[in-house]
Amino acid sequence: MASDTPSSYRNLVIYEIYVRNHGASGTFIDVERDLPRLHTLGVDILWFMPIHPIGLLNKKGSLGCPYSVRDYREVNPEYGTKEDFTRLIQQTHERGMKVMIDVVYNHTAHDSVLVKEHPEYFYQDENGNPVTTVPEWSDVIDLKHTNRGLSDYLIETLQDWVELGVDGFRCDVASLVPQKFWLQARAKVDKSKPGVIWLAESVHANFVGARRANELTGLSDSELYTAFDMTYDYDIWSIWQLAVQGKVPVRRYIEMLRYQDCIYPQNYVKMRCVENHDQARIMRLAPSRAQAMAWTAFEAFNKGPFLIYGGQESGTKHTPSLFDIDKVDWGDYSLQPLLSRLAKLKKDPAQVDGKFVVVQADPAIQAVWEYPGKNLYGIFNTSGKTGYIMVSLHDGTYRDILNDGQVTVRSGKMLLPEAAAIIRYTDEILVRPAYCELLDYSFTGR
Repeated sequence: MASDTPSSYRNLVIYEIYVRNHGASGTFIDVERDLPRLHTLGVDILWFMPIHPIGLLNKKGSLGCPYSVRDYREVNPEYGTKEDFTRLIQQTHERGMKVMIDVVYNHTAHDSVLVKEHPEYFYQDENGNPVTTVPEWSDVIDLKHTNRGLSDYLIETLQDWVELGVDGFRCDVASLVPQKFWLQARAKVDKSKPGVIWLAESVHANFVGARRANELTGLSDSELYTAFDMTYDYDIWSIWQLAVQGKVPVRRYIEMLRYQDCIYPQNYVKMRCVENHDQARIMRLAPSRAQAMAWTAFEAFNKGPFLIYGGQESGTKHTPSLFDIDKVDWGDYSLQPLLSRLAKLKKDPAQVDGKFVVVQADPAIQAVWEYPGKNLYGIFNTSGKTGYIMVSLHDGTYRDILNDGQVTVRSGKMLLPEAAAIIRYTDEILVRPAYCELLDYSFTGR
């Protein structure tokens, strides 16, 4: 965890945009027209997937992947001009939102502007040809860190973008780039613009292990936290996916949340999400729509910033292709009201200054944000079951602020919500976290 990371980052709502597929024309202007809706949704940061020119040599699909970057210092002409992007930044700032761009510093396109001029910046085979260290990524070639000239070029590029108005960087496969580089980059960018937000796409643990086994860079999340404000949730993602699909008990996932609390700095920031451009949509992953909504609500309620992937508001099951035009089917934005309420709750005093406790895992996750006089109690029906459940609430009638309704507790029981309910309560209640029953961290030594 970077020493100067504000704890308020846990309450951010980040929105991921793939410009090519976001609007009818796939341009910055399309996104600009959508800003009023995104502001109403409750977004704090717009994260743009790579906005740079895409490589043509060895490209995948008809248009190539945005993560195969030809020139870090320019914008993709398909999206518009740099002036268009500058205006988009300004319009975003006027609505009180920030702009984050994708940084792809592990690899470039085969026809990157750097290849001919600086072949020494790249991994090479025995014939001197630039190569990738991840064979399935055939449309890219890997940068060979650390090279003083390469580092200077990349950091100067970051400084150029913050001077244009960019507020943050989401760093692609950050675990594959040396820690020394990230520390240097953060320090130098901070001199240009203090307070830039750094989000690391940390990778699955088995990927880190495979990299290290081949004597390549593979940073753990703990190493990334020295330079980054936030990391991905991929350290426990596999368990989460299995829990969503009903292949392992939900309590296993809750155990892993507790594990994060134990191994990272006390004020660590983990970005929570239920989908992104690399993962299946939650509406496809979960067994039912109601369960998908329950998981969405829980991850927004969970400790950490919440990511919304463009199109999630429509409840779509389709993940757009990275390599072709594959527009989002927006429909009637059926989930926008739910996401908007969840986004608003991220700014609730209980979530900002309270203590997060998971009370129970099955048949519904029950979790509490404890804050004197303004506690929040969430019930998330991830099992899809019906009937009554025991809750740690006093008998009475409570307002469900997520659905703008009411719930009644009698004899310590309440009816399971179809998807989720979030209740405000003022009294103190005795809660026993589910993970206290699941994990024994007791110290028996002297």
